[in-house]
Amino acid sequence: MDSSAARSGPDTAPEAPGWRMWPLYGAGFTTAFGAHGIAANLGGYTESRHASLLVLGGLLALYDGAEVLLKPVFGTLADRIGARPVLLGGLLGFAAASAAFVLAGDSGWLWAARLGQGAAASAFSPAAGALVVRLNPKARHGRAFGSYGFYKGLGYTAGPVIGGGLVAWGGLALLFAVMAVLAAAVAVWSVVVVPAAPPLPRARQTVLDLARRLGEPGFLRPTGALAAATAALSVGVGFLPVFGAAAGLGPVATGAVVSVLAACAAIVQPWAGRALDAGRLTARRGIGAGLLLTAAGLAAAVLPGVAGVVLAAVGIGVGTGLITPLAFAALAAATPPERLGQTMGAAELGREIGDAGGPLLVAGIAAASTLSAGYAALAVLLAAAPLGRRTARAPRDDQRGAR
Repeated sequence: MDSSAARSGPDTAPEAPGWRMWPLYGAGFTTAFGAHGIAANLGGYTESRHASLLVLGGLLALYDGAEVLLKPVFGTLADRIGARPVLLGGLLGFAAASAAFVLAGDSGWLWAARLGQGAAASAFSPAAGALVVRLNPKARHGRAFGSYGFYKGLGYTAGPVIGGGLVAWGGLALLFAVMAVLAAAVAVWSVVVVPAAPPLPRARQTVLDLARRLGEPGFLRPTGALAAATAALSVGVGFLPVFGAAAGLGPVATGAVVSVLAACAAIVQPWAGRALDAGRLTARRGIGAGLLLTAAGLAAAVLPGVAGVVLAAVGIGVGTGLITPLAFAALAAATPPERLGQTMGAAELGREIGDAGGPLLVAGIAAASTLSAGYAALAVLLAAAPLGRRTARAPRDDQRGAR
């Protein structure tokens, strides 16, 4: 399936009405809200129980660790049995894991609940991504992924704020209860609204075939861009408050700066997707510009004063918001339709690696030198990334250029 027509999917794919896409956006919001809503409040929870930083680190790693291991598995399962059943199963699993912690009434169940949530999110996240592609024609993939990314960004933004309020009001159990209700509601909504997308006929695939397909530039380059964007986001959320404190900002102000980062990333995504679909932007150029903007944002963090922190938040947010929908649309254009779940799962794995690798890189350099040096190193890596003119030229790009 090397021809561009075979790889990009059918141009005549039926376009689902907009209201049928809303549960998928709800699923994106749920996984983002669940990841950041709890993570932002685990520090206070473990501190109140005099737990060590090692315990906190373990609780934070459980969710992401489950996603790293299981997203490719559930993505492949979505291709085999259909993405809709995997989406529903994952949402119900997320609701069950959240409710189990509430019903247990024992803080010792936090480990199991967090692991269960991560495993469930590993199922419905790539399934939702595959359905975004299946339910939209190729000419609307950019807009669809932009909208999906916008609502996922809202989840990342609202999670720490709403989660903190819920924990302050009723403890961690109340936050888990709200997430159980949210996931169950999105599951019921999906049953009623999301149309069935039966699995497509697939040719037999060996491990070598899979390795060859995932080693092609059409997969590696967009996935590398997604990993770089996620690394920068994670570094921005984790370490910008340190720069803010050094500039004399208090906790509320530094929290607002992080919210600016998340809001910029969310707002830019629908615009980028619409620009791609309208031919005003190509995936190649947009991803390259996004990497440069993100690198500039990281570099701005080392500037003295509040201006450097704000510029960093805006640059990282806008840059990563530009990259995300374009990279996912490029992946969809370069993937055989019957392998969408597998590709989305593998791409999500790349994002998780960036999510963990970015902070580790910056923290390692900061331990040996300074935090500014860590930010500068990541900025150089992003600016020098081999994308630019050599970024994967998806069939969409070729068609845009021919117009």
